[in-house]
Amino acid sequence: MSTPLEIGLNPNQPLVMHVDLNSCFAIIEQQANPLLRNRPVGIAAYNTPGGILIAASYDAKAKGVKVGTTVRDAKLLCPGIVILTPDPDKYFDAHNRFKKVLLNYTSSITPKSVDEFVIDFNGSPALRNGIPLEEIGRQIKNDVKATLGEYVTINIGIGPNRFLAKLAAGLNKPDGLDVINADNLRRVYAKLTLIDLPGINHRYSARLNLAGIYTPLEFLDASMPKLKHQVFHSINGFYWYLRLRGHEIDSEDFKRKSFGQQYALGQKTKDKQELAKLLMKLCEKTGRRLRQDAYLAHGVHFWLAFNDHTYWSRRTRTPAPLYATQDIFRAANWLLDEIDLSALVTNIGVTVYDLAPIKPYQLGLFDNQHLDSRALARATDAVNDRYGEFTLVPALMANMDEVIIKRVAFGQHSS
Repeated sequence: MSTPLEIGLNPNQPLVMHVDLNSCFAIIEQQANPLLRNRPVGIAAYNTPGGILIAASYDAKAKGVKVGTTVRDAKLLCPGIVILTPDPDKYFDAHNRFKKVLLNYTSSITPKSVDEFVIDFNGSPALRNGIPLEEIGRQIKNDVKATLGEYVTINIGIGPNRFLAKLAAGLNKPDGLDVINADNLRRVYAKLTLIDLPGINHRYSARLNLAGIYTPLEFLDASMPKLKHQVFHSINGFYWYLRLRGHEIDSEDFKRKSFGQQYALGQKTKDKQELAKLLMKLCEKTGRRLRQDAYLAHGVHFWLAFNDHTYWSRRTRTPAPLYATQDIFRAANWLLDEIDLSALVTNIGVTVYDLAPIKPYQLGLFDNQHLDSRALARATDAVNDRYGEFTLVPALMANMDEVIIKRVAFGQHSS
């Protein structure tokens, strides 16, 4: 009889740092305009009642205003809030100066977004003089203030892998600096809930609960076979087994060729409006995966299968990169409009291809509309990451009662 695989906590010195610029867009606006400091500030893609906040200052967050809140609700929660629309040049200038600070310490830097970086200090010259990584973190904080301004704060997390470094960076916001290692890992987990863990939303938490796992410590102590076969039903269970123990499995840069989703219709149809709703759902799922892995796409492939056993497909390259769900949907729906449906559709699928790794400075540097749509996409993903898939969805999906369980509709023109 084979013995179940058991892997202990990673005992190595934590040399991965996660650096997060606190409430990025809002704090940059407060740094630029002293009259906004210590006041609630929200950044919305559009300053209309239905506009969605993509950033909020900590003064606003203290009043219950969060990313994903509408402008209307933000003003109800916090009557004195100042609502601004994004200023792309300002944010990306801050991003570039932020990055230059970090490059003074090591060249092994991975941008995760405009306001987040992962730094691998393995082999870094900064450690050669025996300076503890915590002290380097404090130096980075001082350098950021000197470069970006005295009002700007950052959170720093240090861990043996990216997961624990990111978790540490979120322990004491704003302006925190925390380390997680094999010695204190269990104590840290004991103070948290499952949804405090990066990558675990309410949907995953419910899945863990069904398997009798209710706390991070129970998650940590679960066996690899249980996570792989009972909870996740895939290799993801093994990945979580390693990730929770501080072993690095998130740094591999697997080159993807495409992302796609397909769906078998329970009710066959040739109603293009019904197909468009399903297509939007597939585009949302595809877009979530695309953004989660930090890619842009430059082409869409759309296909249909019919009850007469025929098949139709088209693909198109797009003049602008695809990132937001609406961008993908517009390109795919244009292909749907081309076809004359003479038979009932049984299966539908969409794929994005011709991928390129996303770079923060490409995100709408000279195009305010691009920044708005991409920032909104990231804000929507943040809400869905925390509260479960399809908590916040495009309006086209709002009435899909048999397909979408939770829905808070937002429209293209109201966001």
